[in-house]
Amino acid sequence: RADAATALTDGSMAARGLSQATLSQNDGLTFMDESDLCKRISTSNSLPEEMLIPNTSETHEISTSNPEAVVSENKVSGQETILEPFTNVPHSLTMQVESPEGSASMDTESQAANSSPDRIVEDIENAGLNDSEIPFPAEYEKFWKVVEDNPQDFTGWTYLLQYVEQENHILAARRAFDHFLSHYPYCYGYWKKYADLERRHNNLTEADEVYRQGLQAIPLSVDLWLHYINFLKETLDSNNPETDAKIKSVFEHAVLAAGTDFRSDRLWETYINWESDRGNLEEVTAIYDRILGIPTQLYSHHFQRFRDHVQNHLPKDLISPEDFINLRQELASTNEHFDNDGTPRNDLAAKIDINDPARIVSEIENMRHRIIEVRQEIYNHNENEVSRRWAFEEGIKRPYFHVKPLEKAQLKNWKDYLDFEIENGTLERVVVLFERCLVACALYEDFWIKYAKYMENHSNEGVRHVFSRACTVHLSKKPMVHLLWAAFEEQQGNINEARRILKTLEESVPGLAMVRLRRVSLERRHGNIDEAEFLLQDAIKNSKTPNESSFYAVKLARLLFKVEKSLPKARKVLVEAIDIDKV
Repeated sequence: RADAATALTDGSMAARGLSQATLSQNDGLTFMDESDLCKRISTSNSLPEEMLIPNTSETHEISTSNPEAVVSENKVSGQETILEPFTNVPHSLTMQVESPEGSASMDTESQAANSSPDRIVEDIENAGLNDSEIPFPAEYEKFWKVVEDNPQDFTGWTYLLQYVEQENHILAARRAFDHFLSHYPYCYGYWKKYADLERRHNNLTEADEVYRQGLQAIPLSVDLWLHYINFLKETLDSNNPETDAKIKSVFEHAVLAAGTDFRSDRLWETYINWESDRGNLEEVTAIYDRILGIPTQLYSHHFQRFRDHVQNHLPKDLISPEDFINLRQELASTNEHFDNDGTPRNDLAAKIDINDPARIVSEIENMRHRIIEVRQEIYNHNENEVSRRWAFEEGIKRPYFHVKPLEKAQLKNWKDYLDFEIENGTLERVVVLFERCLVACALYEDFWIKYAKYMENHSNEGVRHVFSRACTVHLSKKPMVHLLWAAFEEQQGNINEARRILKTLEESVPGLAMVRLRRVSLERRHGNIDEAEFLLQDAIKNSKTPNESSFYAVKLARLLFKVEKSLPKARKVLVEAIDIDKV
């Protein structure tokens, strides 16, 4: 794993800027506090609560540990969310952002074409065996043993996954992919490979499930959202009246989760094209109204397309009837089309006089000009925001996850970008940038610590969730982030949780004196002197060298003398330590 090359000290998952932010939902505007936004962004920030309901009756479960319960309750504006429930997602998979094109075995596009069911599947079908009776491939255990002994062996995982794909053995593949993605959930390409494998076996429900779990792990992955949307387009019944509503729902979840990413342009364009193909011109305008205010890489391209959209259609088809009437009234006021008493004429809401073609053309052009003019101000402001971030974005050379270390210049760019956004951006933009950063820098604990410290100003639950993701998935053997998490929980009064965190770390990385002493200090601060004494005695007993034993003996003697006020006990411990040293 890569070691941090720069010192980054502040950080955390931010929540939406105001203490109560609003998101469009089926029943209108629902207020969300900062903690809720943190959960939305960092776990399943694009997925509604019902999508996490266990559904184990239909699909297999990922074979890892505790399910993650932190979800958002977003719904799509103006319609009922109709996405099917997810199976419970393991706690270790709930994190989150870009595609790892540089990772090994990332050629997902050609996979479906190059792989077809092999002789194993045919033999199984001929024998009439069910899934539980399918024998694993002959060399599976050889590849599995490598990663079982060393889960951090990324190359070993790629060999294993390549092998199970070649063998086309669905149960072996599930076991391999489930375990791999529990360790490396940010590898977007492997979620795609996993879903493709299920689809090749005609397991459409399972493939859908894999996509959803992947999107919970990396909600900012534009690539994975687009693959999932294409999957739905190809597999859902086009004659079903609910199909379009379901796809629109997924589009909305996608732009809520990843739409503020600087490189989210393809997602927005795909959404616009989909609505345009269905003739929903008013919806297209509404989407442009959203994207024109978001700093993205192709901001000017979006504005030019919006201008073309307005010029190629009648104004009455582009905006709502109410907005259309208001716009006509505004233009009529400018042209003094009012009665003597200052009120609009009754015909303003009616159709244009068809006996005056020149006036028809003039009014249409004036309306088009006004529609564009209103958005021009938004575009100008957005252009300024883009220019302020452009240099930072140009400095991001590897936005995807990989186990290889990042260059120092890359780490410094992320640090500087985060500092800039914290100082100048909205809370939501800070959240999104942290999540983007942690995909590329997932193995650098300084960034996780920076994220957690930043979140302390907004949400204790957010801090806890950042630490949890860091310690349970990406940095299970990094002591500093664990120690800070334990200190945070102790500060919040969760003493048992602090004990659990420190004990888990010591079991994962035994022999660290700082961890044992932190456990001793925790017990001492809360009056559990007997437990503190036991921990030090246990450390002396299990010491591997005389120096280590002497070190803990001094600590124990000090505890007995300073805290228990027992000079005889302290003297006895030191004498025994001296005797051991003599031997």
